[in-house]
Amino acid sequence: MPRVLRILNRLIIGGPTINATYLTKYMAPEFETMLVIGGKDDHEQDADHLTGMLDIEPVVISEMKRSLSPINDAQAYQKVKVLINKFKPDIVHTHAAKSGVIGRMAADACNVPVIVHTFHGHVFHSYFNKWTTNAFVNIERYLAKQSTGIIAISESQKDELANVYKICPEEKIKIIPLGLDLDKFQVNQEEKRAIFRDKYHIQPDEIAIGIIGRIVPVKNHSLFVDAATKVLAKTDKKIKLIVVGDGDMRQQMEDDFKAGGIDYTYFPDNDREATAVCTSWQTDMSNVLAGMDIVALTSHNEGTPLSLIEAQAAAKPVVSTNVGGVRDVVFDNKCGFITEPGDVDAFADALLKLIQQPELQKAFGLEGREFVRKKFSYQRLISDMSSYYYSLLESKSDTYKNKQTEIVSL
Repeated sequence: MPRVLRILNRLIIGGPTINATYLTKYMAPEFETMLVIGGKDDHEQDADHLTGMLDIEPVVISEMKRSLSPINDAQAYQKVKVLINKFKPDIVHTHAAKSGVIGRMAADACNVPVIVHTFHGHVFHSYFNKWTTNAFVNIERYLAKQSTGIIAISESQKDELANVYKICPEEKIKIIPLGLDLDKFQVNQEEKRAIFRDKYHIQPDEIAIGIIGRIVPVKNHSLFVDAATKVLAKTDKKIKLIVVGDGDMRQQMEDDFKAGGIDYTYFPDNDREATAVCTSWQTDMSNVLAGMDIVALTSHNEGTPLSLIEAQAAAKPVVSTNVGGVRDVVFDNKCGFITEPGDVDAFADALLKLIQQPELQKAFGLEGREFVRKKFSYQRLISDMSSYYYSLLESKSDTYKNKQTEIVSL
């Protein structure tokens, strides 16, 4: 059977981790896979519950971290080369930026037959200054030439990679959307809703508006707070604001709530009823989403936002900024509302439309649930990836056959 060395730079809650772990688990026994992960930053939440649940034991290269470090990166590169020489993979598949650099360079140096990289997002805007950004673009262009195939997770991302940033030609990019276990978002919803709302003191007549993800600059929680301030001033409905996640911008967010006159509590430290509640990290998103009524996303930049897919699977309407692959996962005016980045008034107005019209909330939620059920199941992901792997192996058939002969002779 073909062997896959799958490299993920850090095992944290989010789309890349779910994608990599599901592929590792469910492509077996057709593909024998070794999952390699790096170290996470202090403010990021481990997702080792996923590997535990799926009975996966990843190989950890602690030096492979998100931040740049010539010493750590060089050590991680050497360790990946050692793994490649021992495991002798037919395919090295990297996920996200740092592992994409280290893994592809090591795979190319070791003459791996097929080298694949998935862009779950990119860092080509809203992260760094233009000189650093240009350096990353040029690095990705070089690495794309060393790659057998590039995977984008949405049509809009493919267009950005090929036509905006010119990472590689369109024909080298394969679109394979994320695949998730969506069934859990439709089971025991009322029971889960009651448990979540009771824990965080959300009353039955309160409309819970949630935002999910790392509290970091690119997620732009300030827009969420500013829009919420406007909403609270314009409606007599009872509103509860739920922030799920944590990060190094939490203090700024807390200051924003205070400046807006919104009663706020960080629940892990202060279990009390408040208008705005930060729950910190959560591992069971089916419980979280069951307890919410509307889900928001305010990012400056996104790949394919996992939180919006899961929200719709739970039949929740969404309001999002128009960034990255959002339009690939949300039908504007059918499953939710999409507003332009930075437009606080438009974002607040979109929230108000849903708050004031319960029937619209329900209609959007049902439309979204049906849409994501068809497009984002993990079964579809496995089927798509298997076909793609075989097509790439076939394109490298001579190299692959020679490697198989070497393995048999050993």
